[in-house]
Amino acid sequence: MAFLSQLGLHECLQTLSVLQWLPVYVFLGAIPIILIPYFLMFTKFWILSVLALTWLAYDWNTHSQGGRRSAWVRNWTLWKYFQNYFPIKLVKTHDISPEHNYIIANHPHGIVSYGVFINFATEATGFSRIFPGITPSVGTLEGIFWIPIVREYVMSMGVCPVSELALKYLLTQKGSGNAVVIVVGGAAEALLCQPGASTIYLKERKGFVKLALKTGAYLVPSYSFGENEVHNQETFPEGTWIRFFQKTFQDTFKKILGLNFCTFHGRGFTRESWGFLPFNLPITTVVGEPLPIPRIKKPNKKTVDKYHALYISALRKLFDQHKVQYGFPEAQELTII
Repeated sequence: MAFLSQLGLHECLQTLSVLQWLPVYVFLGAIPIILIPYFLMFTKFWILSVLALTWLAYDWNTHSQGGRRSAWVRNWTLWKYFQNYFPIKLVKTHDISPEHNYIIANHPHGIVSYGVFINFATEATGFSRIFPGITPSVGTLEGIFWIPIVREYVMSMGVCPVSELALKYLLTQKGSGNAVVIVVGGAAEALLCQPGASTIYLKERKGFVKLALKTGAYLVPSYSFGENEVHNQETFPEGTWIRFFQKTFQDTFKKILGLNFCTFHGRGFTRESWGFLPFNLPITTVVGEPLPIPRIKKPNKKTVDKYHALYISALRKLFDQHKVQYGFPEAQELTII
């Protein structure tokens, strides 16, 4: 741990707060995945496995019915160190009334979506203070909620499956003042992540608009400036053996786990070293003006396309209004594919 001597106390804590993130998920996930079958088949502690699986079966629908959030977990001091590592900032451009429900669509995905995690799944940037009366829920892959322990951890932060069932429940069965946060480009958009890039998947992504119409939830555009800057991604030249290996691995990973594997790097334990930690560069999530959406039980394609176009227009306006302030040149355009 000699690297710690090169860092100040606060920088050391910030680095460790980011460093713990992935190992904690892997460790928490590995414990039940490995130990439950092991205890069940090879030890006298099989009853522990039975109890864990019984609880999972009993509690199976909770993550799709509002979850089990904890204000204590969302306010951990750990998240403040995580936020200050970059730093990450949340910017409000318009008030969001607690009299309605909302779908906050975020772009771009980046490699990890640090901005979405810190701004909406924790209170590190003061979401509840900035948007009083609004309860945010961040959508992610449903498979995470099939893993004991991990599901409890992510539910405590207000994370939910990005499934129609879970999102519709939050937007129709929990009263008003709810906001579901969706990274519309999904994991596929991670492959577009490059420093200086502003390319997003949105042209054919219309499911969130259809959901807004079915529930009457207002659409809110948001953009995380700097999300693409905190890692460098390597895409090897076409026709080379290493590109063939990279693409084969990515395709296989996608089929098995539904995730896109990115070949990326950043800084190491110290600022000038090479590693996989993100660079200490600012990420600013700007939340735009809510777009009122009518509630239509069965919206047709024409209606979905209409509001999808209005959303794209609102997102472009948000991007153009703030791009220079947060690091893009005036000539930079938002590319939608």
